[in-house]
Amino acid sequence: MLSAAGVGAGDEVIVPAFGNIEIAEAVALTGATPVFADIDPATYCLDPSAVEAVVIEQTVAAVVVHRFGRPADVARLHEIGQRHGLLVLEQGESETPHAEVAQRREQAAYLGRRLRGVRTPENSAGHTYQQYVVRVEGNGRPDRDAFARALKAKGVDCRVPVKTPAHRAPGFRRAVSLPETERAADETLALPMDASLTKREMHRIVSACNALGGLLQPAF
Repeated sequence: MLSAAGVGAGDEVIVPAFGNIEIAEAVALTGATPVFADIDPATYCLDPSAVEAVVIEQTVAAVVVHRFGRPADVARLHEIGQRHGLLVLEQGESETPHAEVAQRREQAAYLGRRLRGVRTPENSAGHTYQQYVVRVEGNGRPDRDAFARALKAKGVDCRVPVKTPAHRAPGFRRAVSLPETERAADETLALPMDASLTKREMHRIVSACNALGGLLQPAF
């Protein structure tokens, strides 16, 4: 899509650093330069204000990624694109049957009411909960990783959704300030979210999380 739009050498394309390194790679393949902008901490998608802050004369496009089932603020991003003459491309997530989305939302509501010691995702009408991502806040990665190891030991199949932001990856290292991206990479943890989960399994997830009492302090 970028090549078809005429994006190439000398151009800059704004992309998120939180996951999806293949987007930065796609930009680089056209000969253009990927420029990383920070994310909105609630949606994990590009923050429109952060996008506008990095627009320069060479900027020709922005690639917006919808994350974890929570859509980006597309209206604002397109408005910024129109104001600066930028192409705004979207990368969506796979479509999920309505019944499965309804089931996920029911599970998300259950977890949101019962989980303690982690920050649960903000509820929004458009959220389809492709992943149920919580935050283990505190001193950063040691706390989140210790929490994840303890959950796995209790039989909860959790995972870190983004281990290395694109601006830290080899070939794309940038000396940029992306505080929300860095914080999200250090704190986020995806808990099981699947229409096949039983009430008993959901209760086990809650019990395992709450038994840890939130943060686990790193050993000294």
